[in-house]
Amino acid sequence: MNYHMDQLMEAASIDIVKEKVTAALKEEGFGVLTEIDIQATMKKKLDKNYPPMLILGACNPVFADKVLTIDPNMTAMLPCNVSIRQLPDGKFEVSAIDPEAAMVPVGKEEIKPLAREVRERLAKVIASLA
Repeated sequence: MNYHMDQLMEAASIDIVKEKVTAALKEEGFGVLTEIDIQATMKKKLDKNYPPMLILGACNPVFADKVLTIDPNMTAMLPCNVSIRQLPDGKFEVSAIDPEAAMVPVGKEEIKPLAREVRERLAKVIASLA
């Protein structure tokens, strides 16, 4: 099973891609709780040059509540990461974690349908970016 879903995009900057991704997430009930700028972090911490790269911590509070009600330890699996990275050809790859691949191995039967529905919503987000 693949652990992520991705889509290539052409855009003038990572900020434009981030705006489109954030808007698409909002359409599916997700907000962005966190943002990690990998390029800036690696430069600051290791003095290494990375291409533009962001990790957005996306959360749908309704689904997060349902999952945490079943198993509070699932906090380790939240939020759902969506990454944006610039490729050598200048295009951007948007990639989202597949919640089924991440959560189903935990073995809680009650979580499987929730993970499937979150996967479907994230897949719509990724597909909408084409």
